Amino acid sequence: MKRRREASENAAGGSDAIRLRRKRRFRQNVPWLIMFLPVVAFFLIFKYAPMVGLVIAFKQYTFFDGVWGSEWVGLDNFRLLFLDPAAYRTIRNTLLLSVLGITITFPFPIMLAILFNEVRQMLFKRTVQTLLYLPHFLSWVVVGGLVVTLFSEDGGVLNHLLERFTGDTYPFLYKEGSWIAIFVGSGIWKSAGFGAIIYLAALTTIDPSLYEAAAMDGASKWRKIWHITLPGIRPTIVLMMILSVGNVLEVGFDQIYNLQNAVVSNVSEVISTYIFRVGLQGAQFSLTTAMGLFESLVGLVLVLAMNAVARRFKQGLW
Repeated sequence: MKRRREASENAAGGSDAIRLRRKRRFRQNVPWLIMFLPVVAFFLIFKYAPMVGLVIAFKQYTFFDGVWGSEWVGLDNFRLLFLDPAAYRTIRNTLLLSVLGITITFPFPIMLAILFNEVRQMLFKRTVQTLLYLPHFLSWVVVGGLVVTLFSEDGGVLNHLLERFTGDTYPFLYKEGSWIAIFVGSGIWKSAGFGAIIYLAALTTIDPSLYEAAAMDGASKWRKIWHITLPGIRPTIVLMMILSVGNVLEVGFDQIYNLQNAVVSNVSEVISTYIFRVGLQGAQFSLTTAMGLFESLVGLVLVLAMNAVARRFKQGLW
């Protein structure tokens, strides 16, 4: 009995010590929790609260009846959506441009970060970094104007040179293949430099002694990159890939809207522009809300699937 009493007293004392440590840790973290409150408020007000409006995807929404007074139609909006050939074309275009963005655009920040990491001339490195970071801070209105100025058939810089040397011009912005290439290329030019910052931060966590040991073993520059640099930033690459796959149906509205034209609408109409044209301009709010909900659900499924794959290689987010 005495031993049991002592064991219970020790257990009670241990639980009291754990409770005291938790209270002490909470008091120490109170300033950080207060600083975090505006972030929580932002997400609750601007991210989660508007999700209540998704109910209009299952209603025939009208301004006069409001969200709760509108007629409930169940899945009729989704049926109408997937019976519309324009919606199929929109989803196809979104998938095409997103997959191209992931497969072509995604590796560029990684390559830039590795190249920056290998440069030893600091003046050259900082100059090139500044020039490559700068496009990120330009609006797509400005970038779209630069693209049109460069590739326009009437007065464009590139067509001016083509006409001078070949006597003919080419409608870069009015051919589907060249328009897609311009779309992907402009996205790389605008985002790759700034995206490299994430991988440069990840590169700072690699132990320099690994490179020294590899150099002593006679490893070439390529061997160091392949066996040290890339494995060192693999968790960051996987994280960014999961986030990219989650946005596979989310092509930026600004870029598309500033670069598209009626001639190439067969490949340039994506979900964001469809929602703007049909929902805001055509006042079909229920239909486009159904499209937005479908986009979000597909993104959620892809994130979960990609994370499940990453977990098999011990690189998952959760």
